[in-house]
Amino acid sequence: MSAYTRLLLACVSLASLVGCSEPEQGSNVRSRGFVYCGQDTPETLNPQLIDGGLTADTLAAQIFDRLLLLDPISHLPQPSLARSWVISDDGMTYTFTLREGIEFQSTDWFRPTRQFSAQDVVFSFKRVIDPSHPFHFISGGHYPWFESQGFANLIDDIEIVDPHTVRFNLSRPDNAFLSNLATTYAVIHSQEYADTLLRSGRPDQLDMQPIGTGPFYLEQFQPHEFIRLHRHGQYWQGAAPMEQVVFDIASRGTGTLAKLLSEECDVLSSPVASQLPVISANDEFELNAQTGMNVAFLAFDTTQPELKDLRVRKAINHAINRDNLLNSVYYGTGTEARSILPPMSWAHNHDSQALGYNPSNALSLLKEAGYEKNLNLTLWVPLDPRPYNPSPRKTAELIQADLNAVGIQVEIISQDSVGPFNTIDKDSSDLILTGWIADNGEPDNFLRPLLSCDAKTAGLNVANWCNLDFDNLLELASRTTRLNQRLNYYQLAQNILDQQVPIVPLAHGVHFQANHKSLNGLQISPFGTRSFSTVYRSEK
Repeated sequence: MSAYTRLLLACVSLASLVGCSEPEQGSNVRSRGFVYCGQDTPETLNPQLIDGGLTADTLAAQIFDRLLLLDPISHLPQPSLARSWVISDDGMTYTFTLREGIEFQSTDWFRPTRQFSAQDVVFSFKRVIDPSHPFHFISGGHYPWFESQGFANLIDDIEIVDPHTVRFNLSRPDNAFLSNLATTYAVIHSQEYADTLLRSGRPDQLDMQPIGTGPFYLEQFQPHEFIRLHRHGQYWQGAAPMEQVVFDIASRGTGTLAKLLSEECDVLSSPVASQLPVISANDEFELNAQTGMNVAFLAFDTTQPELKDLRVRKAINHAINRDNLLNSVYYGTGTEARSILPPMSWAHNHDSQALGYNPSNALSLLKEAGYEKNLNLTLWVPLDPRPYNPSPRKTAELIQADLNAVGIQVEIISQDSVGPFNTIDKDSSDLILTGWIADNGEPDNFLRPLLSCDAKTAGLNVANWCNLDFDNLLELASRTTRLNQRLNYYQLAQNILDQQVPIVPLAHGVHFQANHKSLNGLQISPFGTRSFSTVYRSEK
């Protein structure tokens, strides 16, 4: 057994979680579970509080359930904790009938005494939207994804009709509402657990030691080392075949590819594009790919004096060689982004007039703006590879070279992980290299959380850009049920982005996932990792 595996499964002191456990033998690990590698330590285990990362991308689907799920092919909402729903004729009321007999997870720190009910749905959403709720300001009181969607203004009230029926009353029609309830952020917590924590004076434990109804519960969490999940034996869709899942979140020591090849990891999430040939050539591993609903982009902080000038933003757009990015970073696996919406989106603007590579025009625009070889900018870069950008640092260096070629000096500022975007020091970052993975198939899921005025307030709109005409088009698109009208509104919104250039769309990536060939049942979708409830290990 490798040194890493011995460390991973050693007795760990976790005063806030569980006691020490005996070291396990490697053969037991492989027969009882698997190790998942590829992302860093999460800041919280509650996806309501964040806008991406391991918790939202992968952990949420294991610990929690949602009212609805998205079909990975049709992108349409499907039943989950809610088995059916009725929408009023005016589109203002959604009534959900909940499944019965669903058990919450039982752990060393909480034993539920009742099953899932409408109380848990109301608790989970009112915490987010109601400032007077006792849990609203716990863990900071910031819910970036919900705030970017204007969720609190959309929902007038949430009512318990009976123990297994809940009604959402909206302030206006919103044809993306069901899809939004199916996102990874719209998870259902246990109100009973929350009440217990509140009485004992430990309410913040809800977000670091969560209780859900998902197929796995949290067993151990050692920051910067590992997260261990254990099978929820009373899971409503049947107990998972695998007893445990261990997430390797160690940032030191052997790289993730080496861990995969040495079988210290069974699954590698989002391998870097340059690693793909090595994985493909090894018969012990399978490489799966999913066309992603994602985008990598460069955001301008439009509050910075130099970047308030549209000519400077257009010049930077003209200076970036996207073909070079695709060849050097994506190794031919990505597609050039001409719009923030990916080509597989039904509202993608195929006639987008997004500015292309033209360094001569970039030089002319900079000279016209008074920045001829005297513009210095900072570029903030996360280091973690993501499906939309398999090598952020290399992308940043290529952009730095492109901008240097037109006289713009760029200082790269990198950090291990850019968490919630509002943690970025905007006073020291002019450009931010980032991206987005859609949570559902609605165009709104790209446009609103990244570029709306609400998203600026929430901190997700790192361009700090607010355009009322753009916002009005999104509102019109959300209210009409006529598809041709919606398409027209969304394309007009994309035209505003082409004209105002608050961001530079770079590329749309393919989501890759590598796993040992003995693992079966792993599923990926355009919206991220799905539940591990069907994963099992076969004999070699």
